[in-house]
Amino acid sequence: MVKADPQDELAVRLRLLQELSGLGVRALARDTGLSSSSLSRYLSGQTLPPWPAVIALCRLTKRDPRPLRPLWERASNPLPAPPKTSRQVQPPSAPAGAPRPPRNDLPRDVPDFTGRQAQLAAVLAAVDSNRVVAVDGMAGVGKTCLAVHAAHQLTAAYPDAQLYLDLHGFTEGREPLDHDRALRTLLAALDVPSEKIPQEGGLEPLAACWRSELAHRRAVVVLDNAADADQVRPLLPGAGPSVALITSRNRLLGLDEVPPVSLDVLTPQESAELLARASGDPAGPDGRLARDPQSTAEVLRLCGHLPLALRLAAARLRHRPGWTVGILVERMAEGASEFDTAFAMSVRQLGPAERRMFRLLGLMLGSSFDEYVAAALADVPLRRAQAMLEDLLDAHLVQQPAAGRYRLHDLVHQHARQAAAQQHSPAELEQALGRVLDYYVHAAAAANAAMPLGSPSRTATAGRPPAELPRFTNRHAALFWFVTEYTNLLAAFDAAVAAGADTHVCELPRFMRAFFARRCGTTQLNALFERSLAAAQRLGDPLQLAEAHSDLGFARYNAGRMAEAGAAYEAAAPLVSQAGDVRSEAELTMRRGYLRWDQGHVEEPLGLFRLAGKLYAAAGCPAGTAHAVAYEAWAMLQLGHREQAARLAREAMDVPHADPAWPPTLTARITLGVAIAHEQPDEAAQHLHQALELAREDGHKHNEAWCLNCLGVALRQMGRYEEALASHRQAFALLDELFEEHWKIHFLNSYGETCRLAGLPEQALRLHRQALELAPKVGYRHKEALAHEGIAAVLDESDPVAAAEHRAAGQAILQELTPVG
Repeated sequence: MVKADPQDELAVRLRLLQELSGLGVRALARDTGLSSSSLSRYLSGQTLPPWPAVIALCRLTKRDPRPLRPLWERASNPLPAPPKTSRQVQPPSAPAGAPRPPRNDLPRDVPDFTGRQAQLAAVLAAVDSNRVVAVDGMAGVGKTCLAVHAAHQLTAAYPDAQLYLDLHGFTEGREPLDHDRALRTLLAALDVPSEKIPQEGGLEPLAACWRSELAHRRAVVVLDNAADADQVRPLLPGAGPSVALITSRNRLLGLDEVPPVSLDVLTPQESAELLARASGDPAGPDGRLARDPQSTAEVLRLCGHLPLALRLAAARLRHRPGWTVGILVERMAEGASEFDTAFAMSVRQLGPAERRMFRLLGLMLGSSFDEYVAAALADVPLRRAQAMLEDLLDAHLVQQPAAGRYRLHDLVHQHARQAAAQQHSPAELEQALGRVLDYYVHAAAAANAAMPLGSPSRTATAGRPPAELPRFTNRHAALFWFVTEYTNLLAAFDAAVAAGADTHVCELPRFMRAFFARRCGTTQLNALFERSLAAAQRLGDPLQLAEAHSDLGFARYNAGRMAEAGAAYEAAAPLVSQAGDVRSEAELTMRRGYLRWDQGHVEEPLGLFRLAGKLYAAAGCPAGTAHAVAYEAWAMLQLGHREQAARLAREAMDVPHADPAWPPTLTARITLGVAIAHEQPDEAAQHLHQALELAREDGHKHNEAWCLNCLGVALRQMGRYEEALASHRQAFALLDELFEEHWKIHFLNSYGETCRLAGLPEQALRLHRQALELAPKVGYRHKEALAHEGIAAVLDESDPVAAAEHRAAGQAILQELTPVG
């Protein structure tokens, strides 16, 4: 027989004491001197109360606390648990080596779901037959509640993912979520790497990618608060077993193939049942509702039989045990409408600080938020913000869809915005919004610092740093935060543009680069940096403008828009010189080196990497110097200078860094592995396998393919041709999953050379010819020259004339790329 947990048993005994007191949680907390949030956790068994709290509860109810002492002591001495540290932002934990658990974004299923049995059956039947259903009805009628309730019932049948997305079709103060942001949010929730997400071509490739990802999963997706059929159509699953549940205030007549389930208000009987269950009123003639049926009927009328209004009214009764139903009616009748009455009444029972917090939450950006941004919004300490949010949760003015996340229902949000506009001056509201924008820039900077991409970023300068920020212990925690806050960050950027907060507009995208590289790709980032450039032009600061041009150029470069990248860098160069900022000059020099290298030049980018290293050293940035040295080592390797490449690679690896997958270390490790493959094959293989493991663990498909290709080159140099071919094949299997076709140009010639030496001349010839065809299209002249050389090597014996022609063509290109003198 399993023994009851002593803490749970103690909580049961404490709830009996509450029943004896006849008081609600707030009143009981007030009379015992405890906080209502702490008392709620004691009564639910979430937290063990201190012994003085138990004594206070017993004294209030005139009960002897001594019989509870043995039970409290047993609960106080459980098996030892790992010590807790300060609160940190972390992704869900999993055992080492275990696959990540399926994503479940569904809000909590309400325990008092009432009525709607016919509609619930219709939703489940429509999902079974059509895989998609649309639930429509007026505001507050319970559309989301029904869809989420049904989705929870479907979880077992659709175990691969349970996703929820608010489309903001009817959110006051916000535009409906556009297709691009909606699809990228959903793909990020499925943990799809950025390399697999289309960056060009508009809506259709992106929607096709979403349908493809769903096709091999059994997932349930709730698309809440849709504006119309056009907004939701690209988000629907295609082939495969996944299902979608849509909610909208409009009937989605444009979705002919989707069966609708329309909701009306609850029946009087269902309304009365929901009011009784949600208020905790006891059944039978002794309950407050039963004792005053006339007032109860008036409450139902004032609530319009709408579930949301009924729940708010019920919460007032539950937390006001001294109220009669008649008092509730009087308070409700004071308002202008059913909803405004219920919301205002909920707010009035709060303290002044909580009322202020509620009003300011009407300014909140995005679908959900955490306590850190709430603290910044209200300009209060984090712990105070947490306590306020718990009070708002108790009052049913704030919802908690997941641990650490909060949201306001659209109608509640609308009421909060209106109350804020009525009770705060425009200057106060502008300052509050400014604190939110400050928070998102500085939080993004902190998260970006935990997942570096190349040389370290600058610190944020926009606005005032918030008193407290989330702690990011590693890049996984930072990536999890970015995924969670993605739509909020974009909303903050839009708000900063609208408010004319130009420094925020310049800096926020800069701190999102590492996230976009891993998850959301280049399309959105280019759009953000275009607006950042306009903001920098308005500011007129030479350094901001220089960095804006440089950032836009780097975004263009990552999107394969080489000519535009070069033009942006040319615009940045004189501004950097004018600003006299050595670190910005070093970063721009590195970026110009990347561009010139990928355009096929060799000597020029080598010089740029060396210059960048000196500039970083002059700026006192050793991490930047290591980044430049690592790329100088790679360039030296491509020129055939193996000893110098190995020496530089070891120099870069000697720079200490907490993250073993730090890009300069990864680049240096790959370079060293290839450079010493002839002389020290065991050490070379060790470096390359370690780099491959780090790339896989970091989730970078491009880096993983790069490691595999270089491992193939090194194995070929060791004479291990079969292993080398297998490594090249794995690299190309990864590249076939990516949308950026130009990446193949980096690997085709080396794969072809391995095939030639392995005795596969026809396959080698095919690969070199593929490189020769692709190189001019993507502007890689050096790779074009190498393709000619590779074809010549294959044809030397079978067709020496053609081999000579290709060799001459390759030499001509190399002479063209080599500067005179």
